[in-house]
Amino acid sequence: MKFGDTFMEYLHGEQEWFLHKCSHIEYKRLKKVLKSCRTCKVLHDDSYRTNQGDEENPAFSQICQCQSCPLCDQMFFSELLKEATDIVGCFRSRVRHLQHLDPYVASGIQRCVLGLRQCFKNDQQSMVQEGRMLIEYITMNAIAIHKILKKYDKVHSSVNGKNFKSKLRAEHIELLQSPWLMELGAFCLNFNGSDGEEFSQLSGRFSCDFNVAQSVMTLMLPNSIKKEYDLTCAICLEIVFNPYALSCGHLFCKSCACSAASVLILDGLKAAGPDSKCPICREAGVYAKSVHMVELHRLVRTRCKKYWEERQAVERAKALKQNKEFWDAQTKSMIGY
Repeated sequence: MKFGDTFMEYLHGEQEWFLHKCSHIEYKRLKKVLKSCRTCKVLHDDSYRTNQGDEENPAFSQICQCQSCPLCDQMFFSELLKEATDIVGCFRSRVRHLQHLDPYVASGIQRCVLGLRQCFKNDQQSMVQEGRMLIEYITMNAIAIHKILKKYDKVHSSVNGKNFKSKLRAEHIELLQSPWLMELGAFCLNFNGSDGEEFSQLSGRFSCDFNVAQSVMTLMLPNSIKKEYDLTCAICLEIVFNPYALSCGHLFCKSCACSAASVLILDGLKAAGPDSKCPICREAGVYAKSVHMVELHRLVRTRCKKYWEERQAVERAKALKQNKEFWDAQTKSMIGY
């Protein structure tokens, strides 16, 4: 079965009620845009008839290596960019919703509300179901983007589709690189074995290996897609502690990221200036929309208890020291002593 048929079957299958509330790639419509564009094909055929396959002719070479098509580009890439952006936003909001149902992550008031809710409704089954659907949702749309861009390059004999994938990556819209996918993986692993067989089946798509050499979370997706996420902080070179993902996608310990942004740990990453840059990619303004990876933090706490306790003591002492030095400096500046 062709992917187009598979994707349409997915959209109108048993998960249609869920997908109705979410954005998705309009694969069929984008494919029609490509079919409606005859400019490149006509030019190619005319040139071939005129030059009789003379590949050394400059005109033939130029048309064969067509780099853009105004008719397609205006509709195709702007539409695809909008859809990819909407999918990222929908996926983020749905994973957040799952987090709010996790009593270990919820705040004090939320925990009380969840406790009362459990008396009347069991959320476990719905959490498992939504987790599965979110994994398939992000995967199917990622494959749809890959397929349609590959088709674009084939139709136009170009690399514009490949370049557009790089643009999605640069603008942090690449679906399978979302920090929220990593959070969903940590969420599934946190429930593994603790809430019955259903959660075990869900977390079976994810695995996590914490070791001295390299800590990695592995995600096995449909269509044999395998993604690996490095859980080592690039600054301290240890397993991320109280991790934050910057908007560029890079993952750091909170204290390490605060140090790189020259802000106090107690103030947090939101206090970083717009000119503060990521220590890895050097992109500016990536701290304001950083994501606190609460499920990943809980996973590290559960799987590496001794390490977590040692880092907790170190980070607490570091924060207290920073706070004391700050107020000492403020006192000296006020009284001039």
